[in-house]
Amino acid sequence: MRISIACLVATATCSFACSKDGPPTQHGASVVVDGSGAPDDEANAPDQKPAFPEQTRAKAPAQTSKVKVETITSELEKPWAVEALKDGRFVVTEKEGRLRVVTADGRVLPPIAGIPKVDAAGQGGLLDVAINESDNTLTLCITYSEPRDDGQNATAAACGTATGSENLTLSDLKPLFQQEPAWESDKHFGSRFLFASNDMVWITTGERSNPDSRQLSQDKSAALGKVIRLKRDGSVPSDNPFVAEGGVAAQVWSFGHRNLQSAALDSEGRLWTVEHGAQGGDELNRPEAGKNYGWPVITYGEDYSGSPSGTGITEKEGMEQPLYYWDPVIAPSGMVIYSGDLFSEWRGDVLIGGLVSKGLVRLTLDGDRVTSEERIKLNARVRDVVQGPDGAIYVVTDEDEGKLLKLTPAK
Repeated sequence: MRISIACLVATATCSFACSKDGPPTQHGASVVVDGSGAPDDEANAPDQKPAFPEQTRAKAPAQTSKVKVETITSELEKPWAVEALKDGRFVVTEKEGRLRVVTADGRVLPPIAGIPKVDAAGQGGLLDVAINESDNTLTLCITYSEPRDDGQNATAAACGTATGSENLTLSDLKPLFQQEPAWESDKHFGSRFLFASNDMVWITTGERSNPDSRQLSQDKSAALGKVIRLKRDGSVPSDNPFVAEGGVAAQVWSFGHRNLQSAALDSEGRLWTVEHGAQGGDELNRPEAGKNYGWPVITYGEDYSGSPSGTGITEKEGMEQPLYYWDPVIAPSGMVIYSGDLFSEWRGDVLIGGLVSKGLVRLTLDGDRVTSEERIKLNARVRDVVQGPDGAIYVVTDEDEGKLLKLTPAK
């Protein structure tokens, strides 16, 4: 077996041969990886200019990180999301429609019963999972691509109560959100779900990718390419920006998004998102009530064909600029804003999983401005990232033999 570079910096606990193409595969095995600045690859749209300094290609941090990467399990099948429970267990979604518990010692338990049917073609399937542990009750919510009539589908969310000290039993699972309109597409479901304060939840959606459907990102009466804000019972908050318009528009917080697959709350409870661009144009935003984030009218990067996206413009009055963008893309997945003590130097930093960049992207902030970007290479498609109650970072990798990895500071 050929040995990867990661093995050359393996810790004393790494008593195995590392995989050439990814992180360690054996339970408990670990390697140490070094952070680095973002690569200086040529942009897909090199003639486009940022709207303000450090809107893209921020410098590397003054001191890069050294991170220990430990495998908890490598027995997951195409995991999409992970949540960490207070007792050390994990809840993981697998794209084909399975919801599983992984124990603290790495055992993958049988699938939890009661999950609705999903349309797992293309980018669809069982997608996000979110957990709220309060008042001795574990509320569990999932998002998924819901099959509809005539071959169509749409993003949906459902919530229930979970119980059990080993595996979980899910009960009273009820729909909370069903995206309208449905579409015949296997792409761009968005699908992050966040619990927020004041009995609120956030749900992100994609615009389903097709040339016709992407135009609906600009239509507030369609729940495509939107940030959705609801109460935990699925009703509409009275202070949503378009509540007076009724219908779908009443659910909308912000619009003009492409495919929102990263979402996190900061220490002030504010929502941050990262959405997929095409070839270039992944963007970090802090969506504000009623604002238009431009897709598909303005964007950085270009279409997959190599032609300009739309008319090729990156700015327009009445449309928001991203706080930061990537060209080439990182292909964002899960996201967390770090608040723990274990990585003390990361507190307040944005950590984003990368599918194309195959690792974690770490952004430091000064207010709402990005001041540095670091890449923690894991050599695997990172599908989700979460902070555990112990302050460690946990990620799942998007593979047939998917892994759950634990990241801690290297000594």
